[in-house]
Amino acid sequence: MTNMELVLNMLAETSSTEISKSTNAQGFKGAESSVKKGGNIAKIAREQLEKETGKKVISSKNAKEIRKLDA
Repeated sequence: MTNMELVLNMLAETSSTEISKSTNAQGFKGAESSVKKGGNIAKIAREQLEKETGKKVISSKNAKEIRKLDA
């Protein structure tokens, strides 16, 4: 997982949390809705970044493999 993948994951998680708090989401259905909306925010950010850079953000490598390449 690259740094950008981690950042987008954090964006999805924090967006979901903030949406859940602002809508006072209750129960599974409320949480599910918040998570889908938060994930969509990260998806839009990823797609926009890929469009601007012309590069894919998602990597098939895991963190151990990436660390070996950086060393």
